[in-house]
Amino acid sequence: MKPLYKRIMLKLSGEGLSGGEKTLVSTQVLENLSNQIKQLVEKELEICLVIGGGNIFRGGKEYATWMDRTVADQVGMMATVMNGLFLQEALKNKGIDVKVVSSINVPQVCEPYVYAKAKEHLAQKKVVIFTGGTGNSRFSTDTGAVLRAVEMECDVVLKATQVDGVYEMDPIKHPEAKRYDEISFDEVLKKELKVLDMTAAALAGENNLPILVFSQEKENALVDVVYGKGKFTVIKKER
Repeated sequence: MKPLYKRIMLKLSGEGLSGGEKTLVSTQVLENLSNQIKQLVEKELEICLVIGGGNIFRGGKEYATWMDRTVADQVGMMATVMNGLFLQEALKNKGIDVKVVSSINVPQVCEPYVYAKAKEHLAQKKVVIFTGGTGNSRFSTDTGAVLRAVEMECDVVLKATQVDGVYEMDPIKHPEAKRYDEISFDEVLKKELKVLDMTAAALAGENNLPILVFSQEKENALVDVVYGKGKFTVIKKER
């Protein structure tokens, strides 16, 4: 079988890197992810990645009571750079050619995001990890992932979460919640589903970029979803 896509954007949560352990990053999670990414690279899939920073620091409203919101978001952006470096090293240990780029300027650590240069890396079959979000406060890493996916002309965004798709309510708190196999961006926006940032949903819808939401917990979950197997929800533009 061949992968269903040529170029993907994989969106990982920072919390997902910890794997439920009392640590910033789980070596077991990194090992599992890098093994799967290696399988896909060997199938000539072109891979972009965006990682959140919530395992280290989450910028946003919860810090607004004592911390300037813009500064909190900037700290969160730097946390994504740290996670990108963790994943870079795990991939390099598997012999994968990988490049971390950042929307915020940290030249001693990784190269700045430049559109043409990032496209060149992908053309050279490098895995590209996009960090620093959009480089602006008040935009989530979901929005950053969709933005970079549009710019890099990805076929799909694969959003790895702790649940196996999109639900009408949090299924952990509400086990009776309805699960969707497929849903439109318009419905996500209308129902204000919390599966992804509303700006990201609108941007993906405008650019007809499908998003697949799946659980990363299973050992081969990423590979499965790339081949259209396993449980996931497809969010796409209504026809």
